[in-house]
Amino acid sequence: MRNRPRASLGRILQDLGTTVLDVAASPGDLDTEVTGVHIFDPLDELIVPPGGIVLAVGVRGAAEICSLIRRAPRAAGVVVKLPVDVEEEVRATVLETGVAVLALTRAASWAQVAALLRSLLAEGDLAEPGQGPQGDLFSLANAVCALLDAPVTIEDRSSRVLAFSGRQDEADQGRVETVLGRQVPERYLRMLDERGFFKELYQSREPVYMELGADGVINRTAVAVRSGDEILGSIWVAVREPLSEQRRRALADAAKIVALQLLRERAGADTQRRLRADLLSTVLAGGADAPEAAGRLGIATTRLCVLAAQLTDAAAADPARGESDRQRFCDALALHVAAIHPKAAAASVGSIAYAVLPLHSVGDEEARAVRVAESFLARVGPRHAANIGVGRLAANLSQVARSRADADRALRVLRARGTTGQAAGYTDVHFESLLLQVADVAAAEEQAPTGPYQRLLEHDAEHGTELAATLRAYLDAFGDVNVASARVHVHANTFRYRLKRLVEISGLDLSDPDARLTVMLQMRIFGR
Repeated sequence: MRNRPRASLGRILQDLGTTVLDVAASPGDLDTEVTGVHIFDPLDELIVPPGGIVLAVGVRGAAEICSLIRRAPRAAGVVVKLPVDVEEEVRATVLETGVAVLALTRAASWAQVAALLRSLLAEGDLAEPGQGPQGDLFSLANAVCALLDAPVTIEDRSSRVLAFSGRQDEADQGRVETVLGRQVPERYLRMLDERGFFKELYQSREPVYMELGADGVINRTAVAVRSGDEILGSIWVAVREPLSEQRRRALADAAKIVALQLLRERAGADTQRRLRADLLSTVLAGGADAPEAAGRLGIATTRLCVLAAQLTDAAAADPARGESDRQRFCDALALHVAAIHPKAAAASVGSIAYAVLPLHSVGDEEARAVRVAESFLARVGPRHAANIGVGRLAANLSQVARSRADADRALRVLRARGTTGQAAGYTDVHFESLLLQVADVAAAEEQAPTGPYQRLLEHDAEHGTELAATLRAYLDAFGDVNVASARVHVHANTFRYRLKRLVEISGLDLSDPDARLTVMLQMRIFGR
C-alpha cells in the first residue's frame, strides 16, 4: 500500500504558482500540513480543524483579516482577494498564530480556487507507472461544441492541440491538418500572426471573431484561456459567421472552466513530477529509505543501471524556456526507457535527467545501457542536443548510489571533451574521469605545476613564447616532428629549434619515459 505524500502549504503554493496564489503575510515556515478547504460565511459558526485553508469570501481590510485569523487560530492559512491590506497588526497576528495570509488574484473565482485546492489535496497518491494525470479536456471540447453547434479545438500557447471535439469534418482542410498533426500548421500560424489576430486574441478577455478571407477556409472565433494575467491557451471555434451574444457568453464561460481544468492538470503533473524526482533522488542517494522509495517507483529489482542525461545547450537566454526544454527532455527520456522496461523510472534532479533502468542478467549490461542511451540521443537529436553518462551495473539497491556517481563522472568527461550527442559508459572513460578528480583535488588544495613544466609556463608568460604548446604537440604526436610541426603551423626546422630551447630552459629529459609521463599528466591535470 502506497503512502500518501504530505500536502504542505508551501508545496501547494509551488504547484499553483504565484499567478493564482501568493503569500501576503507569512509566519516564516510554510511547511504546515494542509488538511482541507473551508469557505468563510459570517452568518455561520466557523469551525476550522488544524491545517485547514479558509477562503475569506468578502473579507476586506486589516481588521477583518485579523478577526478571521483569531477565529481560526489552528488554520494553515486564510485566502483573501487582492488587494490585501497587510498592516503591522496583520503581520503581528500572523506571527502570533502561525496562520499565513494568502493573496488570490482578482481574476480567479472562489469556485475555481476551491475546486483547484480540493483537487490538489485529492491527488495525494503517485500515479501507477504508465498512468498520466487525470483530466478530460476532450469531454470539455465536446461540451463546448454542443453549446456552440460548431467544431472546437483547445490549444496551448504554442498552438499545439490539447483536445478537440467531434464534427471536425465540418470544418476546413486547415482544421483537419491541425487535428491530425496535433499542431496548427506553420502557414496558418504565419497568416494569423501577420494579420494581428494573435495580438488581438491575447489582449482581449472576450471572444474574438476572425475573418480569414481565404478560399476554402472557414472563419474562426477564439477566446484566450486565462488564469489571472497568465495566458494558458485558447479555444478555437470554426464558424461561418459571428456567434450570437448568448453563444459568445457561453464561450467566455467555457474558457473559465477550461482554465480550471488546465490548472488542475498542470498542478497534478507538477506534483507527480516533483514526487517522482523526490523518490528517485532517495533511490540514487542510497541509504535506509531507498528500498521503500524504489518500491513506490516500481523499480525494486536487484539489477539496475543509472543514466545521467544533460542538455548541452541549456544555457539559454530565457531561463523559463531553458527549464521548459529540460522538462520536455526528461519526459522524452522517461517515455524512452519505459518502452525498454515497463518499470524504468526517470526524473529531473537539478539540471540533469536521471533514469534508472532495470536490466536482466545476461551479461554486458553496461554496454546494453549505452546502446539504449545512444538510441535515445538519435531520436531526440534534432530537437535536443545532449550527452548521456552511463554508470556501472548495480547488483542491488545499495550500489545504485555508486552507479549514479559513475554516470555523473562519465557525463562530466563528455562535457569536458566539448562533445554533444554522445553516450559513454563509465568503464570506457574511467581514466579520464580519474584525471578530472585529481584536477579537482589539485584545485581544492591550490596546487600548481612544478618542475620542468612550471619553468616552461613561467618562460612563456614572461617572454610571450609558446614552448608549452610546442611540448604538448610533440608529445601528442609521439615524438614525430613533422606531424607535430604541422599541428602548430610552423616549419619542421623551426619546431626542432623550439624543442631544443624548451629542453634547455626546462631541463626536461625527453628520453626519460617517466619524465614524459609526469609532464603529460601535469598538462592534463592543470589544463594549460
